[in-house]
Amino acid sequence: MATRERIDSTVSPALVSIITINYNQAEITHQFLDSSLLLTYPNYEIIVVDNASEPILSNVIDQTKYPRLRIIRSERNLGFTGGNNLGIQEAQGDFFFIVNNDTELTPSLLDELLKPFQENEQIGVTCPKIKFYDTPSLVQYAGYNPMNMYTGTATAIGYKQTDNGNYDKPSQTPFAHGCAMMVRRAVVDKVGRFAERFFLYYEELDWSQRIRNAGFLIYYQPSASILHKESVSVGPHNPLKTYYMTRNRILYMRRHCSWSQRLFFYLFFAGCVFPKHMLSYVVAGKFWHARAFAKGVLWNLTSASASPV
Repeated sequence: MATRERIDSTVSPALVSIITINYNQAEITHQFLDSSLLLTYPNYEIIVVDNASEPILSNVIDQTKYPRLRIIRSERNLGFTGGNNLGIQEAQGDFFFIVNNDTELTPSLLDELLKPFQENEQIGVTCPKIKFYDTPSLVQYAGYNPMNMYTGTATAIGYKQTDNGNYDKPSQTPFAHGCAMMVRRAVVDKVGRFAERFFLYYEELDWSQRIRNAGFLIYYQPSASILHKESVSVGPHNPLKTYYMTRNRILYMRRHCSWSQRLFFYLFFAGCVFPKHMLSYVVAGKFWHARAFAKGVLWNLTSASASPV
């Protein structure tokens, strides 16, 4: 396999395309780019998709400082899905490293993420251990537990647990994390890119499901690590996050459940999830969140007759 030969070659190592999105966060992106200067892997390019941001990123970033950098401007906010798809479209690499701009790259990150691909050609995606930037002793992601196909929930392994060596065993995992994932080009050629209907949130779970359905493996590689500042673009308490998390949780289930699983999920959501969330938002005075939650549900009801694909 040509890709494997390029990984093993000391003369011509595989080209890695680092793809990230900037949305009104020029300083955060600047910090991300500074961390890339410490990478030890010799052959990579950086593509930053400037997602209709203000100020225009190319006007405030000194590109001469980052000779591997290309900035691609979109005059429309394409979301996480469309922005990364645009980056993948323009990328030249044998591998795509899709990564949030609110991260700090560690020097050996790319080297470590590439290693599993040499050992197993069925591996299509690798993910690093993700730790919180402000509290690097705590884990955010050490792989995922399987999706509960009756409730539409999947939890990250190790979330907010101390990184004491318990999460240092590499393993297969059901889902990649959208914050940082290395993807073999052959995966995109076979499976396609992100489903742009998701726009934001649950998109990596959907993509991971499609990737596994195509016969590829997703691999957690703890020798690679990254620091995540988390929810910088959207904000952790933004009603927009409530809307898309609600909307896309239902959309994921519509796309991937059997009819019996969907029926159970709809009954569970209507009888438990909807009243619980609406009541909690109203009692807490979070009326914008209640509205966003209801709007996310309504989106699925009004598009129920349309294909979820």
